[in-house]
Amino acid sequence: MRTLIAGSILSSACAFAAPALAQSGDISACLITKTDINPFFVKMKEGASAEAEKLGIKLSAYAGKVDGDHESQVNAVETCIADGAKGILITASDTAAITDVVKRARERGILVIALDTPLDPVDAADATFATDNFEAGRLIGAWAKASVEDPANAKIAMLDLNESQPTVGVLRDQGFLEGFGIDTGDKKRWGDETDPRVVGHEVTQGNEEGGLRAMENLLLKDPEINVVYTINEPAAAGAYEALQSAGRAGEVLIVSVDGGCPGVKNVQEGIIGATSQQYPLDMARLGIQAIAKFAETGEKPKASEGLDFTNTGVNLVTDKPVDGVPSISVQEGLDRCWG
Repeated sequence: MRTLIAGSILSSACAFAAPALAQSGDISACLITKTDINPFFVKMKEGASAEAEKLGIKLSAYAGKVDGDHESQVNAVETCIADGAKGILITASDTAAITDVVKRARERGILVIALDTPLDPVDAADATFATDNFEAGRLIGAWAKASVEDPANAKIAMLDLNESQPTVGVLRDQGFLEGFGIDTGDKKRWGDETDPRVVGHEVTQGNEEGGLRAMENLLLKDPEINVVYTINEPAAAGAYEALQSAGRAGEVLIVSVDGGCPGVKNVQEGIIGATSQQYPLDMARLGIQAIAKFAETGEKPKASEGLDFTNTGVNLVTDKPVDGVPSISVQEGLDRCWG
């Protein structure tokens, strides 16, 4: 059994901003992330903590040791149920397997909101606050296609998340391929496309070490790779390190998703060509607000019009814009990382 990393953040009530029930100090909430190391989840925790303090909500935060630590997330949900939490915010490592324990939480009257990563199926949670991850992938795919010298003969490395294929990883992967003009086959999974431009898929666990290893494996398969899709910016940093060791740094186009400050600086330095910026602090802040409202009124969040989730926004960040692909500059990306 893997160790559960947990922290309790106790917050004081704010008489001016808090809903009536929150003022009495009887609302507790949980935040469950994939890890507490990835800067994306660090920022998410910051957003949840600040809003919980503002609204007088007791927040307990849990995380697995690594991305993919499903067992720890199940344990965390069970702890939140036992503790009588009013709401749970979760970024699930295994988006299908987590639904059983989420169902138990909802049956106890707990509001469950998926952050960043939709559950599978999406309605297994009461609501989802997330980037449009497919669009995030599509933007970097379209940008890469317009930026690489010969897209019809590109050699593409796909650096994905993990073998369980959580929805966030599938959406970004399939969005990238569609943006690049590659037939994706079944959009609900990656790895079944037949286009010869795709050299292969390797998993990274969303961290730098995994990105290094995955890039090394794909370079062994084809040393002439010239486009690299990465699930996130830590994986992109690892991929760049492998390319440096192979003497290919600067020759290969790397694209990614996240838009954290270190990742945007890597765009500025030419390590990453473009990244899709998302806003985890806003996801968490809105999630805590939704729990407070649910505690006061029983009302659940509504999805954005035409979507099955609440869209918290995405922007392509690059200093090399291309026609037909909207983007913001690196400077604006640095100003906005990570809202």
